Formats: sequence, structure tokens, C-alpha cells
Amino acid sequence: MNENHSPPLPGVRRAIEDGADRVHLTQDALAGGLTAELARRLGVAAERVVAGAGSGALIQQFLNAHAGSRVVHGWPSFELYPLLIGNAGSTPIAVPAEPQDLRALAAAVTPETRVVLLCNPNNPTGEVLGHAEVAEFLDLLPPHVLVLIDEAYREFATPGELADGLALAAGDDRVAVVRTFSKSHGLLGLRVGYLVASEPVAAALRPTLPFFRVGTLAQAAALAALDAESQMRSQCAEVAAERDRVRAGLLDLGWDVPPSGGNFLWLRLGSQNQSFVDHLAAGGVAVREIAGAGVRVSTGTPEANDLVLALAKEFAA
Repeated sequence: MNENHSPPLPGVRRAIEDGADRVHLTQDALAGGLTAELARRLGVAAERVVAGAGSGALIQQFLNAHAGSRVVHGWPSFELYPLLIGNAGSTPIAVPAEPQDLRALAAAVTPETRVVLLCNPNNPTGEVLGHAEVAEFLDLLPPHVLVLIDEAYREFATPGELADGLALAAGDDRVAVVRTFSKSHGLLGLRVGYLVASEPVAAALRPTLPFFRVGTLAQAAALAALDAESQMRSQCAEVAAERDRVRAGLLDLGWDVPPSGGNFLWLRLGSQNQSFVDHLAAGGVAVREIAGAGVRVSTGTPEANDLVLALAKEFAA
């Protein structure tokens, strides 16, 4: 699940405990307070921000409002994209390439295409797209196509390497950005995220807000987590260091493990993908084979990561 195994951020536990006495009340049903605080911190108008029940729910809302008949996305990428697209009554158009081929992605766009999904850093491969790459990609697209950049893992990428989705959205109304508190802020079990887009694009999501609400406790926890920015950044840096330590150990085994901007690694073992998954499972470690293309290994505690390396060494032998 690519969980963040760092302890809860300062203030989060207290916010949840204090909020428990008010769960029987409606309070801020549409998360206006959280939306306003996000807008303030991001330096954008509140009308451009939509708070939602995690990035997955927000992607679904976005697609329900804007998908049209065809949605283009790279592959391998987030496993739920085809399901979310299908839920919106649209047809997923997967463009296979590793690393992602943005020109091929643009070439797959037709007059019937309304949305392109771009995962950056990409789950499960960890690939990071730079600012110039994404800007050039936008220049290849017709004016009727919206691009939703999924930045669920942005805080684990090396600073400065990742395209600045918000800057692109500020200069191009076709661009929307979705982010989550699940990974970097450790609020996976509470489901809270946000989307930033032009006012008309964001407005199309608002009619569904009563049905994709951010819960009372999730709002309180998210506001507390925002106040713990420095600790969040420190914990994400620790996770990234552990990720890179495991990658170095796997590279020493001679394995093909590309650099990652997420809190996971992507192992390309070919016909041995499932055998590796089974070997780790027998040793008490759960990893995932995805899309028949590779194995995603999330970054856990140092002890769990040591066990991954030990089991990988056994497997290699």
C-alpha cells in the first residue's frame, strides 16, 4: 500500500482526540476551513481548490466531470486509473512505455480525448518528469484537452527535479494538480487530499462534494499536519534515504532498479517477477507484482528494509 511508516506528525493525534467529541455534529460539512487554509498556503484563490476524500476520490470526481469518451494515460502507472476512467463512463487509452514517452502520449490524443492523466512521480516505476519535459508535453496538446497531474508522491522526490505542477497550472488553465495527505503526511487511514485547477474546472467538481466529503476528524488531522511541515519534510527525507539505501543494495546484486522519486522501488525481474514476490512472502514480506511488468517494493522500517535485502540476496543466490 506504499504506507508511510513514520510516526504520526506532531499535533495529529491531539487533533483526532479533540475532534472525537464532535463527530456527532455536522460542523464544516464541505471542508471550507481546510480549503481556505490550503489556498492560503499555496498562494491561490480558494475557488481553485477542492478538498476531497483522498486523491483517488478527487480523480474520480474530476473524471466524472470532465472525462468525455476517452482518457489517455501512460502504462505502467497507477493501477486504478483504468477503473476510475471506466467508472466515469469513459474508455481508458493506455500508452505503454517505460520510461514514459510523452510524445507517444500526446500522439494518442484524438478529438474525442478530453483528459490526459500524468502521474509524477510515477507509481509504480518511480520515474520523475522534470519541469521542461512536462511544459514541452503541454505544448503538444490541443486546447480542448485537460491534463491532471497526480502528485501523490511528490514529497519523496529530490527537491528541484520534479516538475512544478502548481506553477504549470498557474500559467495554463488546462492543467490541474491533485495531491494527497495519505503518503507524505501519514494520513492514509483518514482519506484527505486536494485538487488545484482553474476556477471553471474546479467548479465542475463542487456538486459532488456532499458525497465525497472529508470527514470531521480528517479535516482536523490535515490542518494539524499542515502545521508540522518541517517534520513532514524531515520524515520524507528519511524515507527517501532508506529507499536509496535499499536500491544500492539491490544494485549490488546486479539487478535492474531505476532511480525512484516515490517511497518505493521498481524491480524489473522479467519472468522471475512472481517468483520473487513468492520468495519474499515466504519470508514474511509483502511486495506487489504490477501489470506484468515488474515488482513494486515499498519502503518500510529499517528492519523491514534489511529483511528485504536479506531475502533478495537469498533469491539472487
